Amino acid sequence: MRYSIAMLAALALAGLSIPAQAQVTRKQSDASPIAGSATVPPGATLYFLSGSTGSPIDPKVTDTPDAYGDTEAQTMSVLTKMKAQLADLGLTMGDVVKMTVFLVGDPKLGGKMDRDGMMRAYLKFFGTADQPNKPTRSAFQIAALARPQQLVEIEVIAAKAP
Repeated sequence: MRYSIAMLAALALAGLSIPAQAQVTRKQSDASPIAGSATVPPGATLYFLSGSTGSPIDPKVTDTPDAYGDTEAQTMSVLTKMKAQLADLGLTMGDVVKMTVFLVGDPKLGGKMDRDGMMRAYLKFFGTADQPNKPTRSAFQIAALARPQQLVEIEVIAAKAP
């Protein structure tokens, strides 16, 4: 302990500054819903959250075509669950630095992915006045997920600087 205090005092007397605590930084603009890049400093802890799908609207009904709702409803379900999972780790949605979104083509849209539906839910969690941080993100249309009623799966990487 004495050594640490003596070292800090010596640095201060020598006119050297101690670097500020490094933070996760993002290159993001108001014009884009995602960050162009994110930089995670050395010593930060990374958290890898497995891909998650939405929960059924009615837990008793899981095998009907509408059991999980449309892409917007499923994205809202996934991100709400993810927010709680991050909170259990002492993190927030603002700590998410990378997101990968897998979208299945919606039969009601002729087999095309519903990017707009996903974005309506996404924008309630990222780039808001309460939570301005945006993750870097990739989104893909894929053939299918584990359950034929599921249209969305999302995985993220979060980072927390020391």
